[in-house]
Amino acid sequence: MNVDFIKGIIPPIVTPIDENEKVDEKALRKHIDFMIDGGISGILAFGSNGEFYMQEEDEMEQVLKIIVDQNAGRVPVYMGVGAIRTSKCIRLANMGMENGADGVSVLQPMFLKPSEDELYTHFASIADSIKGAPMLLYNNPGRTGYGISQDIVERLAHEKDNVVGMKDSSGDITQTAEYIRRNRDVNFKVLCGKDTLIYSGLTLGTCGAVCSTANFLPKLIVSIYDKFMAGDIKGSLEAQFVLNPIRLQMDKSSFPVATKDYANLLGEYVGNPYLPNKPSTEAQMAGLRNQLVKGGFLK
Repeated sequence: MNVDFIKGIIPPIVTPIDENEKVDEKALRKHIDFMIDGGISGILAFGSNGEFYMQEEDEMEQVLKIIVDQNAGRVPVYMGVGAIRTSKCIRLANMGMENGADGVSVLQPMFLKPSEDELYTHFASIADSIKGAPMLLYNNPGRTGYGISQDIVERLAHEKDNVVGMKDSSGDITQTAEYIRRNRDVNFKVLCGKDTLIYSGLTLGTCGAVCSTANFLPKLIVSIYDKFMAGDIKGSLEAQFVLNPIRLQMDKSSFPVATKDYANLLGEYVGNPYLPNKPSTEAQMAGLRNQLVKGGFLK
């Protein structure tokens, strides 16, 4: 299976909504063009910053159809799958492929803490349901309460031909390195899932990163990857250092509202988060704005 397209900077696209929490199609289409014009290498629909956990399946299908249509084949589109029940994940994965996604990205089940055998069966069942379609694992222990072990990743990478890579949001750089080292023989692709570690991941052999900040500063984020790949190691690191305080300021907001806050501050209007989340407090908005000013992105 050709997996060369899995690379570069891939934003987990936010879902623009109006005051009635209906998908704002015009804003979504505009946002897709904004990021592609910024040089991104793919779009992840329904990542954590896409607020997938707030959406019904019919809403997800509507959003995916808009993304695929507006993208018009310019970059790969990945269908994010994050549900507890295996059968629902299978249904979502197949819906994604039927509606034009180029691959799927599957988060480990939330709330539960499955055994190694149960988690393997979960991922393997989804992979088997979409044979021939690329599937990425999505390791996010901060949101699910547990991680995907190196053993499970290695087993899936070697036993399932279409489990071709993963996004690692653990923030544990040793873990990321082991995911890469143990699966080099099968050309397994590892994407960094921490915006502050894009450069660090590239030095270890990641093929790129899934970055929430690429929703509002795509050119800066892409420059970290592009400069590194061009051999401008110092320039890549400097771009990473410009990004880090902007990204770290987001942690003072409730998750994941700061991505939309930053986009709105920069004029890329994507609406508010779904309730019960609200935009950041006035004090935090001032902090977000201050970081953009310091970085030279606002006056």
